[in-house]
Formats: sequence, structure tokens, C-alpha cells
Amino acid sequence: MSEYVEQGSQLVAEIYVRDIKRSVEFLRPLGFELVRDDDNFVELRWEQSLLFLEQVEDSPGSEHPAGNIRVMVPNVDDYWELAQSSGAQVIRTIENRYYGLRDFTIGGPDGMSLRFASRLAGK
Repeated sequence: MSEYVEQGSQLVAEIYVRDIKRSVEFLRPLGFELVRDDDNFVELRWEQSLLFLEQVEDSPGSEHPAGNIRVMVPNVDDYWELAQSSGAQVIRTIENRYYGLRDFTIGGPDGMSLRFASRLAGK
């Protein structure tokens, strides 16, 4: 079976946010690249993966995350330091997990949360 679209475009998360500038300011210092900015819609990239944000001012939003977007990195401890220096809300501290990852989760605007993770050696 051949690919319908390129791998990085096959499954893209789009998140509704109340303040798109605030969300972009949260994500860019953590390593997301701004690819497209159409005022109330932005496209961000992490390597080959895309993340869409759309500003919906009457979006219910939440300060309580309902889930997270996992970003695999080779050096999770570096991202932990970056998150700490940015003052991000820590949801789960960095730790080696039983499922073979060393990871942590931070909260961002409108209930958006990110989980940075690296594989544990031998897993």
C-alpha cells in the first residue's frame, strides 16, 4: 500500500486556543518552528511532524490538561532544564518510567500540555 500523503502530514493534531500568540510564545522556545502564521491560525513543525493551532476566542479552554502531545527527543534532561527555566507548570516531574521512557509533562495555555521523552537504554 502506498502512502496517501507524506508521513509528517498523515496525522496532525489541531488545538483550539483562546490566545494564539500566548500559545506560540509557549511553544517556540521549547523547539517548535513556526511555519505559517495566518493571524488566527498557525502551523508549527517539530522535525517532520506538524501541530496546528487555531484561535477560537469563545473556545471553552481549560487550565486542566485533558491529555498531552508527546515529543521524543534524544536528550530529555536538556528539555527538563529548558522547561524549568521557562517557568512552565510541571504536571509530572522528570523520571524513568516503567514503560521504557524517561519523561516529564508540562502544562501550557488552554490546557495544552507537552510530554518530552527519551528512550531508556536497553528498552
